Amino acid sequence: MSDLSFKGQKVLVVGGAGFVGSNLVKMLLANDVERVLIIDNLLSADMVNVPSDDRVSIIPYSVADERVLAQIPNDLDYVWHLACYHGNQSSIHDPIADHDNNTVTSLRLFERLKDIKSIKKVVYAAAGCAVAEKTFDAPSATPEDAPISLFHDSPYSLSKLFGEFYGNYYYTRHGLPFVKARFQNIYGPGEILGAGHWRGTVHTVWRNVTPTFIFRSLHQEALPLDNGGDASRDFIFVDDLVRGLMILALRGEPSEAYNLASGVETSILHLAELINKEAQNPTPAAINPKRDWDTSGKRFGDPTKSREKLGFVAEVSIEEGIKRTVAWTKDNLDYIKKTMAKHIKMVPEIEKYL
Repeated sequence: MSDLSFKGQKVLVVGGAGFVGSNLVKMLLANDVERVLIIDNLLSADMVNVPSDDRVSIIPYSVADERVLAQIPNDLDYVWHLACYHGNQSSIHDPIADHDNNTVTSLRLFERLKDIKSIKKVVYAAAGCAVAEKTFDAPSATPEDAPISLFHDSPYSLSKLFGEFYGNYYYTRHGLPFVKARFQNIYGPGEILGAGHWRGTVHTVWRNVTPTFIFRSLHQEALPLDNGGDASRDFIFVDDLVRGLMILALRGEPSEAYNLASGVETSILHLAELINKEAQNPTPAAINPKRDWDTSGKRFGDPTKSREKLGFVAEVSIEEGIKRTVAWTKDNLDYIKKTMAKHIKMVPEIEKYL
């Protein structure tokens, strides 16, 4: 990836101990970055993800803390803001915590960054789900300029949009070189079930559909298919996603939004079938009703703009990505179980895996 060289560059990754952030840090190190500062309060992250490298330092506290903001150096070249209150279900359970850890953090960070004139780009992790049409009918790929509804399924969706709004304001008012990366459903090595602190619901452990399905499938369990698996998503492998984040830093136009998407619609039923095949799980899926909060149904992103303007194309197929993720999960199963075990008092079913 010589075209993605960050040689001599000093960067900040907010949320750099998390699933996406840690994969980004590793790829930056492989592309000759000079220094990486991570800020991560470890609310939904794990220190095991932080590379042991002399070029990496971490501040394990919230970026909303004034004392932390004061430690951000004034000679940064690039910033990625990836921290969030993970995820939809946790935000529904505790909207105030979502606000404090999503909206407030973004505002305080941008207010600090506006004074650092060396910054070439600030890349913000936006949410593709926040602009996608809410439908269970035949969906069309969501472009970056899709209309934004005033009605949303979760506080998480709202707070991710607020981050875009604040970034746009700081671009317009202060010239902050702010670029929006519209994420789809990311999966891959490094997503640890149970990572971080208890966030009020069992989804602290059962984080996202792909790692949850893989873990359960490896234990020969029936994969739960809400609404019969009729929903669909755009699944993008984490290596593709972080490569896109680096491309955005180097080539993205300030104030613009870009979909980091595969452009492929994959049903949750098909995802389950792929995982069961790779994990050699013979147990039939369990058909469940639709989640009461979820009206988003079927969706996938339109990658046209990212391809034409940036040359970004997702390269890892869902079949190859699942194969690599299942293999990583097998290799790290003991540590994943150890991390899950922290929450055994709140999620008693964990005991059967230990």
